[in-house]
Amino acid sequence: MEIANAPASVLEARGLVKRYGSLTALDGVDLAVGTGEAVAIMGASGSGKTTLLHCLAAIISPDAGSVRLSTPGVPPQELVGMPDDARSAIRRDRLGFVFQDHLLLPELTAVENAALPLLLVGTARAAAEAHAAAWLGALGLAGMENRRIGELSGGQAQRVAIARAQVTGAPVVFADEPTGALDTATSAEVLDALLHATTGQGRSLVVVTHDADVARRCDRVLRMRDGRIVDGDPAVPPGGTGARGAGAAR
Repeated sequence: MEIANAPASVLEARGLVKRYGSLTALDGVDLAVGTGEAVAIMGASGSGKTTLLHCLAAIISPDAGSVRLSTPGVPPQELVGMPDDARSAIRRDRLGFVFQDHLLLPELTAVENAALPLLLVGTARAAAEAHAAAWLGALGLAGMENRRIGELSGGQAQRVAIARAQVTGAPVVFADEPTGALDTATSAEVLDALLHATTGQGRSLVVVTHDADVARRCDRVLRMRDGRIVDGDPAVPPGGTGARGAGAAR
């Protein structure tokens, strides 16, 4: 399941600026994310970290700057200025998302939730659910495929969200406070699962977190203040990436 012939940097952002009225949420941010690397973004509330994640993930468009996505088998693409339908297709096909509240559909079962991205691109239901069930099994949820979300614990629901994020083979996963609503023990288990599903497969992870334990498990930690990266190296380190993130998922 590892990605072959992957570029050194999967995401490169240059000069990102985002304003909301008189508030400057991003003030000229540069950042590169390596293939197979886990990058943690930390900072106080209002520092710009979630806005940065949303710009990198093509959820919102910056007012200035560029974001280039380079994934195997596809020419590098500039996300800024791309039409909405094209950005939606990239989010659906090439990016994965895990949120604090998991954003799963309560009326669907675990396997139906995990299979949803495949169903949206036209995969036959049986094949989509079989692939989703394999991911659920790999994340420790074998036997729980037909439970609805309300029948799962918080940690189990987050594992379903991780399966959904990776079921299409997305080379980049974005996680916004993925352990924020969990107790310490469950948080560690979910982080193990998230790293196994991403850096453990040669994929990249960008995680916004307040949790120092989560950040410690990542390859790089960047700290933001007032819309700028004020600590940590925003460039991909020489000599390869992903060593700590992948190793942490054992």
